Amino acid sequence: MIHFVLHDAKDTVAVVVVEGVKSGDDLTGWIMDEDKTIQIKAKQDIPIGHKIALKEMSAGDTVWKYGIDMGKVIAPIQVGQHAHVHNIKTKRW
Repeated sequence: MIHFVLHDAKDTVAVVVVEGVKSGDDLTGWIMDEDKTIQIKAKQDIPIGHKIALKEMSAGDTVWKYGIDMGKVIAPIQVGQHAHVHNIKTKRW
């Protein structure tokens, strides 16, 4: 079962595509551009449509989604954590 998707292997976050992701779940993700899968463990509950962190990130790091720069980290994020507005902001303002 695929739990999250990402476009590019360099993406640092991916989109959760199933309901009910809970902390401790073993998850499978699909890298669309390479048609391969990866595995991570959820460290937090993550709602469908929200992002999950694929790499450790520190404040100031660039967040990559769909192969493009989509913002910056404002609070440390661990692999498997919920990545959303509480720890990522746009670089526009």
